[in-house]
Amino acid sequence: MNIVVAMKQIPDLQQIRIRNRQPVFEDVPLTLGSIDKNALEAAVQIKEQQDAQVTVLSAGDENVEDTVKEALAAGADQCYLVLDDQLKDAESSVIAEVLAAALKQMEDAPDLILFGEGSGDNYSGQVGSRVAALLDLPQVGYASSIVVEGGKAVVTRSLENCEEVVEMTLPAVVTVIAGINEPRIPSVSQILKAGRKPKEVVEPDELKLEIKTGKIDTISNLAPETERKRIVVKSVDELIQALSSEALIGR
Repeated sequence: MNIVVAMKQIPDLQQIRIRNRQPVFEDVPLTLGSIDKNALEAAVQIKEQQDAQVTVLSAGDENVEDTVKEALAAGADQCYLVLDDQLKDAESSVIAEVLAAALKQMEDAPDLILFGEGSGDNYSGQVGSRVAALLDLPQVGYASSIVVEGGKAVVTRSLENCEEVVEMTLPAVVTVIAGINEPRIPSVSQILKAGRKPKEVVEPDELKLEIKTGKIDTISNLAPETERKRIVVKSVDELIQALSSEALIGR
């Protein structure tokens, strides 16, 4: 069984600073999206239960080649990368076409293709559904559980006020929610082995693709304004009284 997990490189959200209400991305390290890591963990858990191979698929600029080592250390067997400077910050429809073309090109056709429900930066939630449409595959979203057996997948979907259980024939596309699992932390030995795992790197030309000029321009991204009350306290009792009056601590 071949499982492909699509993962996106994003800035590490924990390292972003705010200056004048605007995010500062300078010197922020790159990582893989947190929900993408949930999708990878779901794939690795399936692999541990049955004979399967997990491939990480990613598209972006040359920095992806280093970032994807996180996924290889966390249990992926190999990676397939589509690299081109034009793919940096490309919008969802462009990335979906690139990923779909890469999936068609793979020597071993995937049985199950996993996505996070949305990326950690733009969170459009479109790429998984677009890839499923381009490949004419069945798709289930918001998965909180995936059980694969006998060429079929039984997926539990977590909806607003209920859970829905869906059975689908493979190959298929599934997008997972963050609560599906807790991604594992790789050991030192797994991190060291990650660099020796198989890696295939291709350019869009090799996929017979012409990159469309579609990029996302963020017009405004401002942190909410907060006003300090500047209450002066001269003792612990006054501090407790001030916090209690704001309902920040119990009376």
